[in-house]
Amino acid sequence: MTAEPGTVRPGGRTARVRAAVLRAAGDVLAERGFAHMDLADVARRAEVGKTTVYRRWGSVTGLVADLLADMAEQSLPREETGSALGDLRANAALVQRTLADPRQGALFRAVIAAATCDERTAQALRRFYEVRVAEWAPCVEQAVARGELPEGTDAEAVVRAVSAPLYYQLLTTGVVPDAPAAERAARAAYAAAAAGVYVTGDAP
Repeated sequence: MTAEPGTVRPGGRTARVRAAVLRAAGDVLAERGFAHMDLADVARRAEVGKTTVYRRWGSVTGLVADLLADMAEQSLPREETGSALGDLRANAALVQRTLADPRQGALFRAVIAAATCDERTAQALRRFYEVRVAEWAPCVEQAVARGELPEGTDAEAVVRAVSAPLYYQLLTTGVVPDAPAAERAARAAYAAAAAGVYVTGDAP
């Protein structure tokens, strides 16, 4: 079976080319948005041959998919504080800092907008969040094991509940969430989880 363009993880010079192209692609997305992204422009910014970019990624959506995969791999690992609320606060703070970053925030807005009308970008975005949620879910699972949260708590649902209001604020108001917004999101998710809101129907 032939791999999707941009999905094979290269080494050596090819890895350096990939890094340069993905960096350039992120810059274009942040500056101009998905609709104005052009592979030739990305190649020029990355200082690589246009044919290299077309041969490896094939299309703008292929390049964006690889960019999201790389971002998921490069994202900071979870921070474990020893308490459920502390861990959820750390997660909320990471999301808030990402959305407040001029480049990262603009990049995410562009990708989310593109995902509403392009299925391949939507799939890549879903994979990105699956990776990030899976990274943080063990914090909730450990809280359940410690007795802080009820048995049967859906760990991934709790993690998603932390970031959801922060993204909602950004996308519906255009206002970048601040540190107090992150704190509210973490406390709300924790309170709901502690009250059993995220216990699944299969729990005893």
